[in-house]
Amino acid sequence: MKPALKLPIILGSAAVLALSALLLGKPASTPPPPSPVVVSPSPVAVAPPAPVAVPPAKPVPVDASAPVIQIALLLDTSGSMDGLLDQARTQLWNIVNRFARARRGGAAPRLELALYAYGYAGEGAGANEIRLLTPFTTDLDAISERLFALRTTGGSEHCGEVIQEATQKLAWSTNPDAMRLIFIAGNETFTQGPVDFREAVSAASKQGITVNTIHCGDYEQGISDQWKAAATLADGSYMNIDQNLKVVELAAPQDQEIAKLGEELNKTYVVYGGAAGKASQMRQQEQDSLSRGVSVQNMAARSMAKSSGNYSNESWDLVDAVKKNKLDLSAVAADDLPEPMRNLDGEGRKAWLEAREKERAALQQRIQDLGKARQQFLADARKQNPTKEDDTLDGVIGQVVSREAAKRQFTLE
Repeated sequence: MKPALKLPIILGSAAVLALSALLLGKPASTPPPPSPVVVSPSPVAVAPPAPVAVPPAKPVPVDASAPVIQIALLLDTSGSMDGLLDQARTQLWNIVNRFARARRGGAAPRLELALYAYGYAGEGAGANEIRLLTPFTTDLDAISERLFALRTTGGSEHCGEVIQEATQKLAWSTNPDAMRLIFIAGNETFTQGPVDFREAVSAASKQGITVNTIHCGDYEQGISDQWKAAATLADGSYMNIDQNLKVVELAAPQDQEIAKLGEELNKTYVVYGGAAGKASQMRQQEQDSLSRGVSVQNMAARSMAKSSGNYSNESWDLVDAVKKNKLDLSAVAADDLPEPMRNLDGEGRKAWLEAREKERAALQQRIQDLGKARQQFLADARKQNPTKEDDTLDGVIGQVVSREAAKRQFTLE
């Protein structure tokens, strides 16, 4: 284990128990055969066009009364960071799944993600080579789309400035018990740019934002380049990873069925909102395709995320919108409804939509049941065949999440 993973600030007994509880589920009824190791291919070959074609995601409305977990990912996209972007793409759904059973006081939190690129000279970047790719959103498909669209370009890594922008421009929750986290990952000195990182990190800390730094390279070099100093200022964690380490995925016997059920879920979504709604529906299908193009294991992880409360599409799906009281079904024009609903009366429309909701709930429950068996299988397999997953983006983020969850009375079941 690398020195970064031995830090007392990251690992404590409570954090280990919390992470273990997340990873372990009910065992499969019959012990499956030994699992082969699968190395994820680089997803770059199947990525969509450059980010210029990606429309901006809508920010989520703020509900100060609900438990909130906000994570802003600040990724270095300069020329040497292809490996970091690959890890972000392939591990997004594993990161999301860490929150699938998060609770505080019995209530499930709302997970919001935001994404910044820095050291980025592509379309939409400012003169400081910083670009906000998406503000805080619950639209996980939009986050996935932007990650797959990213390319490495640029070379001015202004860590202090991107932290300052994320602190000032993102809609951080005002709930004092919210989990507000920044993760900044890169490999150059932390002192570049016109903004003193000490001032930027201190300002974030005053807003209750914990800044965590991930140096992509040698642990000691990261200390010399001030990555640890930045994390210490905001009571955050300093970690290092090998950004060029290929993600090693263990195959589980449940993967194929979970992946198939995840695709079946799409049939229960009922699009509304005209062209914008149809574009979101196409995005869902495209992200399925990209995820399966990485590996069936990646699609299984995505499907598990799609079966959780963190995957919600009330902005374009009638089932989610009506279920969450975001839309009055009687107010939707007939032309905005799918063909099977148009000639039904109010009660008929309601019944038709409830049938889709029941279909979805049944599929989600089946995925969750299989997912528990899958997590148990993978936990057992890792004991017999240890991997270097702790040296990757998902591994270090998971450690910080466990620590921060314990501080804020969140449980990760």
